[in-house]
Formats: sequence, structure tokens, C-alpha cells
Amino acid sequence: MNALLSVYDKKGLLELAAFLKEQGFELISSGGTHRFLQEAGFRVRSVEEVTGAKEMLDGRVKTLHPAIHGGILAKRNRKDHLETLKEQGILPLDLVCVNLYPFEEMLEQGLPMEEQTEYIDIGGPSMLRSAAKNWQSVWVLSSPNQYGAFQKAFQAQALDPEAAAAHRQTLAQAVFQKTAAYDGLIAQWLTGTRNKDVAPLEGPSESKEVFPETMTWTLKKKTDLRYGENPHQKGAFYEVKGQEGSMTTFQQLHGKALGYINYKDLEAAWRIVCDFEECACAAIKHNTPCGVALGATAAKAYERAHACDPLSIFGGIVALNREVDEAAAQIMRQTMLHIIAAPSFSKKALDVLTAKKNLILIQMNQSIGRGKSLISCDGGVLMQEEDQELVTTWQVVTAAQPTQEDLEELEFAFKVCKYVKSNAIVVSSERAARGIGGGFVNRIDAAEYALAHAKGAAYLASDAFFPFPDVVQAAASHGIRCIIAPGGSTNDQASIDACDAAGIAMVFTGMRHFRH
Repeated sequence: MNALLSVYDKKGLLELAAFLKEQGFELISSGGTHRFLQEAGFRVRSVEEVTGAKEMLDGRVKTLHPAIHGGILAKRNRKDHLETLKEQGILPLDLVCVNLYPFEEMLEQGLPMEEQTEYIDIGGPSMLRSAAKNWQSVWVLSSPNQYGAFQKAFQAQALDPEAAAAHRQTLAQAVFQKTAAYDGLIAQWLTGTRNKDVAPLEGPSESKEVFPETMTWTLKKKTDLRYGENPHQKGAFYEVKGQEGSMTTFQQLHGKALGYINYKDLEAAWRIVCDFEECACAAIKHNTPCGVALGATAAKAYERAHACDPLSIFGGIVALNREVDEAAAQIMRQTMLHIIAAPSFSKKALDVLTAKKNLILIQMNQSIGRGKSLISCDGGVLMQEEDQELVTTWQVVTAAQPTQEDLEELEFAFKVCKYVKSNAIVVSSERAARGIGGGFVNRIDAAEYALAHAKGAAYLASDAFFPFPDVVQAAASHGIRCIIAPGGSTNDQASIDACDAAGIAMVFTGMRHFRH
């Protein structure tokens, strides 16, 4: 039996080599692995000796040879294959142990493109794929973590050949998963480094498409979760390699590990405050905003967001786009919050907040990404561009005219409305949401809920058009002076007439913001 060993990561290699020798394998190796084994006292043949060809091009070509791939790919149950090996003087290779150049690890060091390119492994994936294709006859090891289980399976194969074959198939599966992820990461890197202003002279049309015909992501598990959406569901968080985002770079400063719901709520809260240049605070409960406000300080922004719905914020998630100082911390500690997220926390704020052992504190290290969003569905993935814009035009459609101050308040309310589940209504005043109605199956219920919680507020925003004048009539009965909505209903005029009758100014934006 013959084993080909060519590894970048030498962990566990000496123990594996010793086992293979005990089992009667002849060892074949190349480059650094060959030297490593020789220095450890193993008798090992070089790849050059097997192929009769020297390494060339600074080691870029050494195992890409018929003497290697013929020995791996020959079917042991095919007489003509075995005769070909004999005619060509090729040794059958019964085990291939290869791990790849550390492309991902080196990528994190920010190397120049030419240096990073040298960590694209060619021979390694080729040998792994050849061995995995011929898994019925060849053992293939692609990670040091597999060495222990392999040794047990190899020793037991005489007693249970079916179990050994199943183990070889599992190892082959791991190879194709690994090489697919490896190639996907390289493709992402090349896409990200290409000059976007210079189009290829020729090439597939998808190079210019927002959504190309095929897409590849490399997903790597970052952490197991305590559970999923509910305790009986398992869960894990995976990061998309090569696409760094705010949810993969934050630092947890205090509290227990995040769960599935925590990740979703944290992102929702952080996404809202990142949409404001002013000091902003957002409170989330069950992935829905229950308070959003601007303030002169972090403490004031939180206090005003809290006032929107003091009941629902209990056990909620709060995000600010400014440092949490001691004043903000002292106010926050008065309510049972689950998570507080911010770009930073002062030392005194941490002293105050870490006294609550179950409170999770998150330092967000970058703003929200503005690329594409995706959500899984059974057997597929839905993908879309992020909803980044706010309005198409500012069109006043009523006799009453809003002031500049009114327009600024409407812009705030409409921006908050963009993050509320449809049907969505936000009622505000003085850059603070006073009532939020979201997730209702009809718009009048959303409006009545928001208005009932917003005594004295004068501004109302809707994420979509009004098919009936009932929302305007309800708004008028609660003292609303200005309304902002996309417009676009065939029945717009009925709502415009209702506004004129009540002396309400209405602005159409031409842009809808459904959120499901």
C-alpha cells in the first residue's frame, strides 16, 4: 500500500505517519512535508522520485502528473485500469492526506494581491478531488481532525468493510465541501479586488448583473447558539467569509452568549440607528421597533425612545449610535433590558451596567452593510437589494402647505416607518416616535393603534398608500396636522379630499417601504 502525504498544517502528521508505517504503507511526499518526515526519521520517497520530474516554477508544479493522479484515480476493480498502471510504471496510491494552503488565514492579514495569489492552492485540491472521486478504493484525509477516526475505521475494516466504505464516502463528502468553500472564497476575493470601473473586454454577461446567474458563498460556523427561535430548536450562526459585516465584527463586553432571537433583534436595532447621522436610539421588541428617537445626548435619546412605549420596552433590545455614558447608563439600568448595543461604553457606564449580570452589552465596531439582503425559503433563497433610499420626490398634494420644520419631522417619521413591519404607521413629534403600529393586516388598525399611543403628536407616516380615507379621518380626530405617505392608490384623491377637509398637509414621496 502507498500513501501520499502533502500537508501545510503538520499537526498530528508524525503520529499519522507512524500509524501508516505500522499498517504497511510506503510513504510518498513532497517539498516541506518530505523534509519534515525525513528529519523525524521516517523513510519516505519523494514525489520527484515517483514522477521522474523535478518540481518547477517555484513549486507551483510538482504533483500535477499522471504518475500521481493515475495512481489515485485508477479503479481497483477494473483490470484494464490496473494493467495501464503496470504498463506505465505507476504506483497505485491507496491513501491521500492533503490540507490546503491557508488562503483564508492569509486573507485576514491583508496581503498585497500578488502575495495573496500565491496562497491559492492548485495541486492540493486536485489531489483531494481525485481521491474523493475514487473513494471506493482510496482513503482521503483533508484535515488533521480526521486522523483519529480514520485510524479506528482502517483497523476495523476487515471486520466491517461496509462501515469502512461508509467512512471513506464521508471523507470524500468532506473534501468536496472543503474545496467548494475554498474556491468560493477565492472567487469572492477576486470579485472584491477587481477594479469596478474597468469592465472585462469579454466575458459572461453576469459580470455586470446585480444578481448573476450563479452565486457562491463560503459559510463558516462562528458559534453554536443555545437554541433557535424556541428552546426545542437547535441553532447556529454562520459568517459569510469575505463579506465582513457589523454582525460578525461586534465585541460582546458583558452577559451570556447571544441566542438566535438576540442576533435578529440586535441587527434590527443597529440597522435603525445607523440610518441617522444625529444621536439616535432604537428599542426593539420581538424584531419590531417599540421606540425610536433622536436626542441631544445618548441619555436624552434613550429617555425619549423609552417614552414611546414604556411597557413594551421591558425585556427589549436597545441600540444607540453614540457612546453610552454614565448618565445614559443610570437611566437605562432602571428598566429591565436584555441587550444594549453602542459603538462604545464609557468606563463609568460599564461599572453601572455590568452590575446587572444578565444584561448583555455589545460594542458595535462598524456600521450596517448596504449591499444585498437574503432570506431562506424552502429549497431556495430570496435575495434583494437593501432598502436604502427614502423618497423619490417631495410632492405636497393638499391645500395646506407644510413648513420646513414640518418636512424635517415628516422625514424622521417616514425613516422610522421604513423599519416597521407592514402595515406600518408611525406617529411622531419633536423627532421621537410617539406611537408605532406595525404588522397589522389592515392599515386602519395599524393607524388606530399608533394614534391611541400618541397623545398630542402631530405627524403621521405610512409605509404605503391609503386605499381609503379612513386613516386620514382617524388622524384628524387625533389632532394630526401633517401626513407623509408614498401615494399611488387609485383612490388617492379621497384621502387628499379628507386632508383638505380637516386642514391637514399631506406629502407624497413616490416610494413605498413594505417590510415583511
